[in-house]
Parts: sequence; C-alpha cells; structure tokens
Amino acid sequence: MSDTTDNRPEGNDNSHHAEAPTSSQHHTPTPAGSDAAAQTPAAPAPAASAPGVPPVPTRSPAAAAAAWPPPAAGSAQPGAHAPSAHGGYASAPSGATTPTGQAFGPAATDAHPTLTLGDTTAARPRKKSAAPRIAALLVAAALVGGGAGLGGAYAGVNLWGGSNASTVAGPTAITVNDPSNVNDTAAVASKVVPSVVTISATGTSAGGTGSGVILSSDGYVLTNTHVVTLDGQTGDAKLSVTTSDGRVYAATVVGTDPTYDLAVIKLTNASGLTPIEWGDSSKLNVGDATTAIGAPLGLPNTVTTGIVSALNRSIQVASSAAPSDGSDSQQTEPGQESPFRFDFGQGQQSQSASATIKIAVIQTDAAINPGNSGGALVDDEGKLIGINVAIASAGGSSSSGSQSGNIGVGFSIPSDIAKRISQEIIDNGSATHGLLGASVQDASGIQGATTTGAYVAEAVSGGAAQAAGLAKGDIIIKVDGIPVTNSIDLTAQVRALAAGSKAEITYLRNGQEKTAEVTLGTMTQG
Repeated sequence: MSDTTDNRPEGNDNSHHAEAPTSSQHHTPTPAGSDAAAQTPAAPAPAASAPGVPPVPTRSPAAAAAAWPPPAAGSAQPGAHAPSAHGGYASAPSGATTPTGQAFGPAATDAHPTLTLGDTTAARPRKKSAAPRIAALLVAAALVGGGAGLGGAYAGVNLWGGSNASTVAGPTAITVNDPSNVNDTAAVASKVVPSVVTISATGTSAGGTGSGVILSSDGYVLTNTHVVTLDGQTGDAKLSVTTSDGRVYAATVVGTDPTYDLAVIKLTNASGLTPIEWGDSSKLNVGDATTAIGAPLGLPNTVTTGIVSALNRSIQVASSAAPSDGSDSQQTEPGQESPFRFDFGQGQQSQSASATIKIAVIQTDAAINPGNSGGALVDDEGKLIGINVAIASAGGSSSSGSQSGNIGVGFSIPSDIAKRISQEIIDNGSATHGLLGASVQDASGIQGATTTGAYVAEAVSGGAAQAAGLAKGDIIIKVDGIPVTNSIDLTAQVRALAAGSKAEITYLRNGQEKTAEVTLGTMTQG
C-alpha cells in the first residue's frame, strides 16, 4: 500500500480501546429480548500486580471456555440468579454452548502487568492519496490491456500486493522495481503502451521509423503522413509494424491526409489489439499533465512526461507532401523560415521540401524526439489528446538535412481534429478540409496596424468569405471563438474543419467588431 495513506481498514479504528477497563467495570452485554434481571453480576476484582494496572489473560477465550465446567444440575453459583428459560448461563444467547458472561474464566493470580498506552482516542488526519486514481488506471489497463504492459493479474495483484521487483516478460518496457511506490505515470503507461506501435518504413533509397496508435482491435492504426511516405519521397513504402508485446505485422496504407499530416494504415491479419481511448482535446487547460509515448530513435515504448505548454497554437511546417490548393494564400516576407520540423526517426529531414502546411497544435514540454511522430500524447487518465507531429529546432535550417533533439518544445495534433480526419480516411480513403476563399496576411504587418489578426487582402469572387459578407480590409480575429493572431492561425483553424461545415467568424471592420456565419467551401488537394 502507499505510504501516503492510513492503512487501517475502514471501521476497524481501535482508538476507543486505548484504556483497558478494570474487572470491576466488566459486564456482560444483555442479549436482545432478555430480562435485565437475568444479567450475571460482575466477578470480584482479582488482586492486581500493581495498583491501577489491569491483569492480562493467561489463556485464550476458547481455552478458558473449554476448561470452565458447567454448574451441576440443581446447583447455583453464589450470588447468581436462576437460569433463563433457554438453559445454560443466564446471559448466554440462544444456541450458545459455552459461557459468555466471563469470557476469560477465573481471574488469573499470576497476571503480568501491562504497559499503559498513551491517549490514542484522537484520530490522526489522513493524507490525501493518489492511490484511488492510480488504481483506477491500473484497473482500466487490466481491462483493455490483457497481459500487455502491466495488465491482467500483474496490475491487479503484484503491483499492490507483491514485495519482489517484477519486470514484464518480452519486449514491453514497463518495469516496476518498487511495487509499493508506483506513481501516476507508471499507471498511465501501463494502460497506453499496449495501444502504441512502432512503424518502420522503407523506400527505394531511404528509410525511417515512427510511431502510431491503434484505433481498432483488427488493426487500423493512426500515424503521420510523413512517417509512411518518408516525407513525400515515396508513395509505396514497405511498412513493418511492431506492437508493444513484440508481434510484427506487415501493413498497407488506407489513406493519407497531407494537409494535416495524418495517415491511417491497416495491419495485415491482425486481431485482438488494444485500441486507444479517445480524449477530448477541447477541454484541456494549460498546465494539464501530459505523457508522450512512442519510439524515439527506434526505441519502442518510451515514456516521457510534461504539461500542456500552450493551446490554440498554430505552426507552419515544411513538407514535401504538402498539397497545392492555390487558394487561401498567405503573403509572407522573403527569407523567413519556420523553426518547426517533423521529428524523423532514423531517417533524415527532407532536403527538397519547398511547400508548407499550416496546422493547429497542442504545445507540450513532454520530451518528443525523432521517431515520436505519430505516437500518442495522453492526459492523466491515459486518454488520447494528441498525435505527436513536430518539434522545434534551436538552430540551423529545416532544409539542412540535420536533426536536433528535444528542447522542450513539441507539438501534437489535437485529438478532436485527428479523430475526424482518421474516421473520414477509414470511411472514404481521404479527408476533407474547409476553404474560406480569401487571400490573407498578418494584420500586424499592415501600415498603421493597431491589432493582431488575419487581414483580408482579397475575398475571392463566389467564395465562402464573400458569400458571408467579408471584404477586403476586414481583420479576422476569431474562428469559432478561437483567437486568430496571424494568417497561419486562420488557415490552420479553417483547414481543421470539414468541407461544408459552418464556422463563426469574428472580425473587425473600421474598428467595430462583427460576426458572420460562414459555410466553408471544399479545399481541393492537387
């Protein structure tokens, strides 16, 4: 048990026995329905070894009862009342075969003195413990994980009741050396690791590794487009997928979504896998605990922790697989290069990426390294809140072909977006994205700017923006209540929505805040 809890079972608080009663205080409880006059009087107080110190029994109650002879027929104990109607001793309950009035028999004459205990009647305050939540996570792991990770009997028995260090057999990497001191992260990992896989992609002249999360027991897996296409270098990479318990499967691509860098693959002849549990990324707060699980540098079942560093963040990432739609364009200053990059596993960053994608992300300081791409970002209940996708580089250019490790700035695609896109891919082989129909640029770069936002340089004729009443000069500051601080924010939020969906656009016109409901068009992916 945890050392932060009071180990006394509920209802077994013995603090009221702190002071032992003297024999003169001893009495036999009156059975229900018996006559009070039939109670056995208290036995004479025996001689004590020391004044005020009660004697201790010299034999067990059972032994004393066996040695205690019943009264002879027709006789009576001195000072005793007549037996009750049910026979035997006056205070014995019906059906009793041994005396109950003086449970320890005659007073002992060679009693040993006892130590006087301090006052323990005041109950100690209990410390707040994380054990209930950890136990709940481990139960969930046992239910959905079977024998993988810390599932099954290991989670239910060994983790709490065992005293020996235990390591799960096989390639699973969840090891517990001190079962009596398990924290939340170990519980989360035991639940989630069985739902995360390692993906190896091999092309004609390149290869790399990444991660993925299991969506169904029969082998649908969600990952990144750049993992299964080696960042657009190949459309038919050979895929090998290894589960946390060491099973290896071939896999085929169901569909890719380069716009949000997501892809779904299907494992061949798979069954009995453990699907991830979806979380609600819209309910996250900055500061919430996060755990990232994946295969950085090809090291499977790696677990790192952190917090949600920022929400509603949007990043622009160079991608060789980025689609060209020719609309909703952003005007950027020449020479500016994004510090964000895909976290390739054992492959190299593409040197030919000239296009970019704009995606809305969760920022976390949980360590994300090359190879974590496509892996899980989960909350403190082990529910999926994001798909790890990119890291920030502290220096150098994204086109240099070099790699950098974790600097505490990692990004994950929110689960609400990933869930929609993955389901569309499974159902239709591809996903749709909204189109605003406008050319925009950063409002802060406009001469005389007084606010941030996305400045509408042009509303395309017949497009969704024009149909909703937006015009050149408007500054868009929110999409469905999510703040927009620049053109990248706007594009990322619009692309996160499905084609044909409705969005509430908040904008400024001549300093006045207005709203418009926009029915988004359909982005074409060339």
